[in-house]
Amino acid sequence: MTVKIKKLRENAVMPKRATAFSAGADLYACIDEPVVIEPSGLAKIPTGIAIEMPQGDMAAFLFARSGLGVRYGITLSNGVGVVDSDYRGEICVGLCNVSDKPYTIQPNERIAQMVIMPVVLADFAEADELGDTQRGTGGFGSSGKL
Repeated sequence: MTVKIKKLRENAVMPKRATAFSAGADLYACIDEPVVIEPSGLAKIPTGIAIEMPQGDMAAFLFARSGLGVRYGITLSNGVGVVDSDYRGEICVGLCNVSDKPYTIQPNERIAQMVIMPVVLADFAEADELGDTQRGTGGFGSSGKL
């Protein structure tokens, strides 16, 4: 599968995999000057790219880079970003700083990783009853600690 990438700015960097078998392709900050994210702060960082996937049952999912998260507390503000297959605007990455120290995003720094995955476009039907299961309505922690 080929995903078309449109550079929206001259200084945009194409997504790249770090290794041949990396699941995610790194996304880069397309900024002209550093951006400081203060502790508990949020920032929306542009990548300078837009994408087009060849089929509607695919989506791009944006995940945090493990090094930024583990070392510096920089993660995605919405957990996982979802880029729908029909979206053609610029991909921006919402970042948050969950550490107690400011962190500076540098121009062209790798800020997230993008994974292209299939999605099931389910239909939804209202129902008066749902089938029984062994778990039933047991939620958070109901299946035990281990």
